[in-house]
Amino acid sequence: MSVSPSHDHPRDIGSCRLHPLSAPRDAARTPTGSRAALDPTTPMGSGSSWSQWQWPFSAGHCKGGGGGWGLGGPLVAKAIGWILFVGVSFRVLCSFSPSSSSLSPKIKEGKCNLFNGEWIPNPSGPAYTNASCRFIDDHQNCMMNGRPDIGYLHWRWKPYECGLPPFDEVRFLGAMRNKAWGLIGDSILRNQVQSLICLLSKADEPVEVYHDKEFKNRRWHFQSYNFTVSILWAPFLVKSELFENENGDTTSEIQLHIDMLDPMWTSQYESFDYVVIAGGQWFLKTAVYWEKGTVIGCHHCQDKNLTELGFEHLYRRTFQELFRFISLADHKPVVLFRTWAPDHFENGEWSSGGTCKRVLPYKNGEYSGKGMEHVMRAIELEEFNKAIAAANSSGDVVRLKLLDTYSLSSMRPDGHVGPYRMPYPFAEGNEDAASVQNDCLHWCVPGPIDAWNDLIMKMVLN
Repeated sequence: MSVSPSHDHPRDIGSCRLHPLSAPRDAARTPTGSRAALDPTTPMGSGSSWSQWQWPFSAGHCKGGGGGWGLGGPLVAKAIGWILFVGVSFRVLCSFSPSSSSLSPKIKEGKCNLFNGEWIPNPSGPAYTNASCRFIDDHQNCMMNGRPDIGYLHWRWKPYECGLPPFDEVRFLGAMRNKAWGLIGDSILRNQVQSLICLLSKADEPVEVYHDKEFKNRRWHFQSYNFTVSILWAPFLVKSELFENENGDTTSEIQLHIDMLDPMWTSQYESFDYVVIAGGQWFLKTAVYWEKGTVIGCHHCQDKNLTELGFEHLYRRTFQELFRFISLADHKPVVLFRTWAPDHFENGEWSSGGTCKRVLPYKNGEYSGKGMEHVMRAIELEEFNKAIAAANSSGDVVRLKLLDTYSLSSMRPDGHVGPYRMPYPFAEGNEDAASVQNDCLHWCVPGPIDAWNDLIMKMVLN
């Protein structure tokens, strides 16, 4: 299997855009004291009382597993959802061309490119909510924190060449009985684990059997299936020495040993039947690079008399070491290598006032991503292809698969946490409202990141 870093698509779907649903599957109330309809195009942070509508996200609901649905229960709410979906189907913002039949491509037999497709309206909404899943970290719990718009919850990823069924937690757990999964990486991978745990918790209640002091390394056990999911904190994948204060702020240059993988995860590698592993944004940080016990350079160290080495050097060396380790290891789990996770900061970055206020997905071809992201993804694909080619030529058994979530994630600027990493950032009387920190890197849960796990299920079980 060889992949190209190209972003070309097999055909142009045109310039059609459908508005997402105006209400979620299981709730359709208007805000307290308001007759206004729920509008998914309402900008994030518009300062209204939208957060009072009845998707139950009070602190009490979030800790439990239930949730009280308005308007007579799920049957009526589901009917309302379908009525709204039929209604918005007429709100097409373009005229169809004669080739519009390509909007419904036939499902092909055999393999297809799962990562080349489009986001289409999803009338049923997310598979879970913040009310039904208690495993969502506060910083990604957008609904609990008062995010007012809901349209971002009503899209699903559709590959052009085949179907992608929603995550089937019973089938997945049945196939993974007596198995162990390890997900290795940074906070974006931890973000994905939250989604996975929420999806699986619909079939069996997970029990957290381990966490470290900072809750960065954690493990859950699904007793009915004797299945475990572990998240291993390894933001660089290679051995690193971090210097942070109690707030997580870096106090000195990170020290990276680019020729040594992090023993924190390599020592546990043999205990996993399936591994998901990824690099990420930490590779852009200022760091001193070591090789064979000697400093060989530094990235962005302005005050030190060290050779400047770009983060591209570190990124490439890391994956060379990673794929060599996977190839040479006696233990052969199925390894899913996930590609770069894009951010959608506009008008600045994390530390310079960047925001992400969009409330609709991009159409295919409407947004190409950032130049730096293409550089990093190209390195990932090049080294992945080299690893596959080397294994094929030598006859090595390498159960390595590419989980290429970059392009489909690039099309979802609406799915990030934004200002809702903290509760009600624009509430009246909030003295910090003028300096709200936006998170345009991590994803709301539930949200677009759920599609990553839909893809995993398709790749693993098929």
